[in-house]
This record gives sequence, structure tokens and C-alpha cells, in this order.
Amino acid sequence: MKKPTKTGTTGARALHTRVKKKRGLKNSSRRWLERHLNDPYVHRAKAEGYRSRAAYKLLEIDDRYKILKPGQKVIDLGAAPGGWLQVAAERVKSPEAEPTVVGIDYLEMDAVPGSTILLMDFLDDAAPTRLMETLGGEPDLVMSDMAAPTTGHRRTDHIRTMHLCEVAADFAISVLKPGGHFLSKTFQGGTENELLDLLKRNFTTVHHVKPPASREESVELYILAKGFKGRAAAEAADSDD
Repeated sequence: MKKPTKTGTTGARALHTRVKKKRGLKNSSRRWLERHLNDPYVHRAKAEGYRSRAAYKLLEIDDRYKILKPGQKVIDLGAAPGGWLQVAAERVKSPEAEPTVVGIDYLEMDAVPGSTILLMDFLDDAAPTRLMETLGGEPDLVMSDMAAPTTGHRRTDHIRTMHLCEVAADFAISVLKPGGHFLSKTFQGGTENELLDLLKRNFTTVHHVKPPASREESVELYILAKGFKGRAAAEAADSDD
């Protein structure tokens, strides 16, 4: 894979592909397709060998917060189509023979060098155990770009995706190595107080992050909790509730 020298889009040529109106094609679908075709991150992903434009979100977050380092173990929840796995495997220098990066998704995807992929739903009861057995040790980073399939009803979609974020946070707190980090998709104005309180009790710092690769008009946001205080601190925090 050709590795990018930087993650910004400065100097990218302007794109002006237009999608003609067609019978049977909804205006919303036409606008999405037009935006996708004109997206410089989509073009960069194709040119640089990344599975999706989402890879640049993780690249930009890591450039700023330095959460991926050589030798780390990483778990990626909702890994399809594999863009975040690619970035993680590259930056932690995960060996192809014995990967230190594990992804999970119920959607099939092609293999990613330096990673192991579990084809199953993270919400399955057996998933956490399978992840830890496959990784073979406590992760330094648990990351999640999971979002619930959209229903078209904004409030419902919001609640379902926030539930995924909460489940991912609970999992991270139960498995992370002390000093480890948690990164998850959330929504602007949508991180519930209970979740924020949970993360603040268990991590040294908590940040809301909107990387440049996240479209301005999108309500998408990421929550990054750094410096896990350890299971003893988590149990003490729970006993205080």
C-alpha cells in the first residue's frame, strides 16, 4: 500500500462531477452519490489503497492524539470494510504471522494484512470472549466506528448508535490494559451524561473530536478516552455509585 505523507487535503484538485436526474433515482440518493463522487477523501482512499474514506478519520485522530504506537494490541469493533484495521495494523506494525490487531463485524470483508477478522456480531454474548482469546492479551486500544443501520427516523437512529457506543465503552473498561485508550463514534450533543461520567471516572482524559475527514454537515463525532485507570479503579468507582 502506498502510504500518505500527510492526512490533510490541502492542494487537492477541485472535483465537479454531477449526477444527472434519472427516473427512479431519489433526489436524496442523487445528492449522496454526487457528494461521494466529488469527495477528495474518497479519491485519496482509492489512490492510496485504503478500503474507505473513514481511514483518514483514524489517521487524523492519531496524528493529533498519538494513540497508535508500534507493538500495541488493538481491537476494532464494527471493522468492515477494513479501513481502520489497515491504519491500525500499519501504525502498530502488526506482524502478518502473529497479528496484534483484531477486528469484528457481521459483514464479510477481505483479509487485511496484519490483522485477524472475526465474522460475528459484537453484540453476540460470545463475542467478547472470542475477541480476547484471539488477541491473546489485554488491548492497548479499543476502537469502534460502529453505527446502527439507519431507519430514516433521526431520533431512533441516534438512540441505537448511542447504545452501541455505550456497549463498546463497557467492553473497553472490562478488557483494556492500564493506560490504554478507547475511541468511539458518537453524535454531536448526543453523548449521554451517564456515559461521559463513566468515562471520566475510568480514564485520565476524555475528548470530543471531529477530524477534518468527518463531513462538516454530519452530526458524527468521536469520543476519545485516554489513560485507562485500571480495573481496580473501575471497581472502586462502581462501588461508590
